[in-house]
Amino acid sequence: MCGIVGYIGTQEAQSILINGLQRLEYRGYDSAGVAIIGDDGLQIKKTKGKVHDLESTIEGAPLQGSVGIGHTRWATHGPPNDVNAHPHDSTGSTFALVHNGIIENYNAIRKKLAEKGYTFQSDTDTEVLVRLIEDVRRATDLPLEEAVRQALTQVVGTYGIAVVSEEDPDLLIAARKGSPLILGIGDGEYFIGSDAAPLVEHTRQVVYLSDGEMVTVRRSGYTVRTIDNVELEKEVHELEWDLSEIQKGGYDHFMLKEIMEQPTALEDCMRGRVLPDQQQITLGGLHQVIDDLRDADRIIIAACGTSWHSGLVGEYLIESMARIPVEVEYASEFRYRNPVLRKGDVVLVISQSGETADTLAAVREARRRGIPCIGICNVVGSTIARETDAGVYLHAGPEIGVASTKAFTAQVTVLTMLALKLAEGRTLSTAEMAHNLQALAAVPDKVREVLAMDEEIEDMANVYRYAANFLYLGRGYNFPVALEGALKLKEISYIHAEGYPAAEMKHGPIALIDRFMPVVFIAMKDSTYDKVVSNIEEVAARDGSVIAITDEGNGELDDLCEYVLRIPKTEEFLTPLLTAIPLQLLSYHIAVMRGCHVDQPRNLAKSVTVE
Repeated sequence: MCGIVGYIGTQEAQSILINGLQRLEYRGYDSAGVAIIGDDGLQIKKTKGKVHDLESTIEGAPLQGSVGIGHTRWATHGPPNDVNAHPHDSTGSTFALVHNGIIENYNAIRKKLAEKGYTFQSDTDTEVLVRLIEDVRRATDLPLEEAVRQALTQVVGTYGIAVVSEEDPDLLIAARKGSPLILGIGDGEYFIGSDAAPLVEHTRQVVYLSDGEMVTVRRSGYTVRTIDNVELEKEVHELEWDLSEIQKGGYDHFMLKEIMEQPTALEDCMRGRVLPDQQQITLGGLHQVIDDLRDADRIIIAACGTSWHSGLVGEYLIESMARIPVEVEYASEFRYRNPVLRKGDVVLVISQSGETADTLAAVREARRRGIPCIGICNVVGSTIARETDAGVYLHAGPEIGVASTKAFTAQVTVLTMLALKLAEGRTLSTAEMAHNLQALAAVPDKVREVLAMDEEIEDMANVYRYAANFLYLGRGYNFPVALEGALKLKEISYIHAEGYPAAEMKHGPIALIDRFMPVVFIAMKDSTYDKVVSNIEEVAARDGSVIAITDEGNGELDDLCEYVLRIPKTEEFLTPLLTAIPLQLLSYHIAVMRGCHVDQPRNLAKSVTVE
């Protein structure tokens, strides 16, 4: 959730920290703050609000110093305000700490520390960790880095932390358990970030910290050790991101940019993998486990949010093509219900960030039970990518907008490739395989045709911007797309919306239908088309306002619907890659017209790293 940035080197830290926080603001934007060590000692500025509010508090009185930490918050313990904002400092303000995660035993620690005379100004669990470090130092007179390490052995929960001290201005400490942190390596300078976004403009050389690891950084170098004090040698990786990928590139919002990037994202996702001329699918990351997947008695897909919706599409794809049973689980429930896992099962997890806490917990539960675990994620070097047995990267490029768009279609593309790979030489003939690969390779150009409908969709959004509720209906492959369309509208426009299988409308939701209730039907001319048309007739008979997404050239719905969006024809199993696009644009334009903050919707954050 929260974003952490740190710097130690020879440059002034303030601008590096502020720019880094701006790059991380999609992780949280309830409050922001920095702590910088300079000639005047420890200087802290923090405020409720966004990073630009923090800039305003510093304007005219810049903080001098070349080592510091910064934080942009997604509130967990305590409401967003100036006091609860990070960094939090020690008694006497000798050191400061920023934190992402949840200290689950903070109440017990706080009670013990209060009995020793420690006082607390904030409602946060983070301040408890600061006081605990103070207490360790008071009892042992240890160096700060050792006090931090020993304090962390006493906490239960998750953390990504960074610490600086005026007593040692050549020191930056960072540690993680459950919350991601990356060390960036420059020329005589080092950077800390919750992800690559604040690092990419400064360096491409990074070290990914794993759970239970701590790094002590000085201008002369760094040392990584475990929380149990075992020194480690860590591999240095090279970032694949470009700075231009995390900039808006002339668009008003990252979300719109990422919607419009989808043709390129899908081409990148398929490049070197979809080979129509050779009638092959190549998924190098699954080479060693593909036989396990083909022979699986059952594939269990675990994911959250938008990734869960892509997993539902994957269920349809894999069962239909490869005839392997699939179950789709909410990762947040997976480990808590003591799931039945047997020999012959394979767990497949999906996460854009590769850091989603619940999904990572599903990985660890599966591996604890000896079940093979496969990952689909977008961020190279992420924790899920490192902890799964094998996997596939999306290669969709950075996704900054909180509401996921190109990651969804890229996930569905990977699942489509996986289903075809599992069906190769088994349930699909050579001719069928060749035809399907040609159809898949043609999808990016068809997505471009859908995106060209943007103005038409914007005009439609103007009509529905004041609606209080929406209903989204689809069948088969497009039932999950209905769920995803409803989620997008809820996330960024704050309009209540629900998605259902179209046939379920008669089992309750039809009671809501009136002329003020827009109903979005995904009505492609596929195997369920006639049934969906009957559902449209039922809504029209009750004076409902119908929007339909159907095939180009289909004029059969014009008299029943207020708006009909016609998109290019494709194979039925590929339609989710096209039908999702108009729903993304509809939610985007409605949110903009309602004055909502599209890229940073209230109460949400991009990467959910706490339970």
